[in-house]
Amino acid sequence: MTTPPTQPPTENETGRLEAFSDGVLAVAITLLALNISVPLRESGHPWHGLAAALAGQWPVYLAYLLSFLTILIIWVNHHNLFKLIGHFDQLFLLLNGLLLMVVTLIPFATTLLADYIQQPDQKTAQAVYATVSLLMAIIFNRMWAYASRDRRLLSADAEQKQVDAITRQYRFGPILYLSAFGLAFVSAQASLAVCIGLAVFFAVPSGLLHRAPG
Repeated sequence: MTTPPTQPPTENETGRLEAFSDGVLAVAITLLALNISVPLRESGHPWHGLAAALAGQWPVYLAYLLSFLTILIIWVNHHNLFKLIGHFDQLFLLLNGLLLMVVTLIPFATTLLADYIQQPDQKTAQAVYATVSLLMAIIFNRMWAYASRDRRLLSADAEQKQVDAITRQYRFGPILYLSAFGLAFVSAQASLAVCIGLAVFFAVPSGLLHRAPG
C-alpha cells in the first residue's frame, strides 16, 4: 500500500497558522500591561503623593511602550509577510514557532529592564533586552530568507518589487541589533536608544524606505 503524496498547505491552512501566531502575539502584548501596577498607599501617606509615585514608575511606562510597539511591529510585519507567502513547509513552521518563542520572552525582558534601568546592573538588564531583540531579528530574517529564496514559499502573485523591498529592509537587522547588544555593556541608555530607533525603522513600510524619487 503506497502512501499518498503530501499536499502543500492550502490557503485556509496558512490562515490558521497566521491566526495561531496572532493569538500568541496577543497574549504576549497583554502580559506587558501586567507590569504596570498601582502604587501602594502607605499608612498615613497623603494622596497628593500619588502623582509623584506614578511619575516614579517612568521606567515601567517606557519599557511597556517600547515593548508594546515592538510586538505591534512584529505583528504588522508578520501579517505583511503572510500576504506574500502562499504555502509553508515543516521548516517554516519550526522557524515561525521559534519566532513566537522569542516573542513570549519580551514581557520578561521588559520587566527586567524596567526594574534595573536605574540600578547598577542596568547594563546587564539592557543586554538581556537587546539579546531578545537580536534573536527576534535573526529568526525573522531567516524566515523571510527561507521563504523568499527562489520564491520557494511565495504565492504566484507576489510582486518581485515587494519581495526585494522587504529583503533590503531586513538585511541589516541582525547586525544592527548585535551592535545594540554590544553597546549595552558600554551604555545601557545608548543601547536602549538604538533599540528604539530600530523599532521605528522597522515600523516604516518597506515601500516607503525604497521608493524611487520623482
